[in-house]
Parts: sequence; C-alpha cells; structure tokens
Amino acid sequence: MSGGVPEVSVARDVFEYALVRVVPRLERGERVNAGVIVYCRAQRFLGARCVVDARRLRTLDPGVDVDGVARALEGVELVCRGGAGAGPAREEDAGRRFRWLTAPRSTIVQPGAIHTGLTRDAAGELERLAERLVL
Repeated sequence: MSGGVPEVSVARDVFEYALVRVVPRLERGERVNAGVIVYCRAQRFLGARCVVDARRLRTLDPGVDVDGVARALEGVELVCRGGAGAGPAREEDAGRRFRWLTAPRSTIVQPGAIHTGLTRDAAGELERLAERLVL
C-alpha cells in the first residue's frame, strides 16, 4: 500500500523471443536482423514478423539471393502459424515449433539467442519487438 491507495497487481505471462538474422556471406559473419519470433505458452501464442530489406542485404553481398531469403523468411512465418505449408512441423505443438525454429544452424537465415520477458499481450509484444529490433 502506498499513500493509502491499494496497489493493483495485473498478472503478466512469461514469453520468449529470438531475432531472425540473415547472414548473406557466412564466412564474414555480417548479419541483418530480418525478423523476430515470439512464443508465449500461457497465451498459446507463437508468431513471427519477418521483412526482407533487399538494399541492406545487397550492401553486405551484392549477389545475395533475395528471393531465396524471402522464401526462407516466409517459411518461418508459416511454421509459426502451423497451418498448411508448414510441412511436418504443423503436427507439432507451438513450443516444439519455437524450439525447432530457434535451434542453432549455419545457414543464411539463422536464429539469434533466445531472450525472455513478461507480457500481458504476446501479439502486441511481437509487433513492438519487430518495430524496435527489425524495422
């Protein structure tokens, strides 16, 4: 209690997120943030927001396959939705799909480290993180 006014506690849920990065030339290690994946078990939410910035990618590698990168990023979003087009991943629960998407790999499209936070709105968190870290 502060100054006679009762404090109101509003529950927040734990969520996890990871950046999706594009590394056009693996040997150089330079990368562009191209998306973010958010998972919140309590809210039964798994979503991704990905964008292709061809200009930034071509700055790192003029010969980058922008269309291939776009298809890979679309695949990330499809796996999050879990519907048609997600392949065998659509049979898995959201938590398993998140773990699969964030498993380390040495391809052009790579997940970053997993971070955690608290939220009341996982979908809103996805948009906030995309705006802050990707766009």
